[in-house]
Amino acid sequence: MALRKRHDLKLNAVIRPMGSRGFGIAIILISALFFSTAGVFSKGISSDAWVIITWRAIFAAMLGILWLLARGGLRSELRRFGGPALAISIVYACGTSAFIPAFKLTSIANVALIWGTAPLVSALLAWVWLRETMSDRFFISCLIVLVGVGILVADSVGGVHLLGDSLAMIMTVMMAVMMTLYRRYPDTPVVLPTVLGGLLMVPVGFTVTNPLAAPVIDILLCVAFALVFLVASVTLAMGSRLLAPGETALLSLTETPYAILLAFLILGAVPDVPTIIGGVMILGAIAWYQLSMLR
Repeated sequence: MALRKRHDLKLNAVIRPMGSRGFGIAIILISALFFSTAGVFSKGISSDAWVIITWRAIFAAMLGILWLLARGGLRSELRRFGGPALAISIVYACGTSAFIPAFKLTSIANVALIWGTAPLVSALLAWVWLRETMSDRFFISCLIVLVGVGILVADSVGGVHLLGDSLAMIMTVMMAVMMTLYRRYPDTPVVLPTVLGGLLMVPVGFTVTNPLAAPVIDILLCVAFALVFLVASVTLAMGSRLLAPGETALLSLTETPYAILLAFLILGAVPDVPTIIGGVMILGAIAWYQLSMLR
């Protein structure tokens, strides 16, 4: 307990000089940068998608439990783990099962741009399920985003990228469902559902492939992938507590250009013209909607 108090005092000492909002902005931008590495890891690891899914899930679960033990939050999360948390675990498992294969089957830019629509899809689900009021700007943004995604997908029709784009859409919907569940049940724990969701995929991974046969370098990269994911999740949670939800969503959009830039710098992947046109429409519409929400 004393150790945790000292940690909190140190954190407060950092936050106060910067201002809580300034610190929140900085930490969300860092989170987005870490999240944006998913495509580079998925493309850069030579093993198949389910090898990556399995090893990342195992190491992420270990790191997640260690994080909870270090912070003394394991008992609290176990106490609050109920039906909504179980539902989130299953949804997370389904989303992640589509996430990594999507990167293997289409471009990083396409996955990043489709994933960038998650806040809007989440808002749409909240409108349908939670009966939240939505403005005219929301519906206009949805139409523009649909056109942008349509341009991306139309460019993939007849090619191998179409399956990857479809998996990216499934992943986006699953993550939007997860966001909506957290909105509906705000007391639901964050780390344990992710741990359980990952572990649910491990038996599937050992059924469809042989993770033990993966090269050592690929397993080590999966460890790094899991660590980066944990840092991204923790910094997102920290920053979200210091900013308005709309501001957090708006800043998180920087993950998309980060991902495209990293793909270019590390893998030499250059987006084609339809991707650029669709991407500008998607990001522009979402940024316009989020800015209007902030106002």
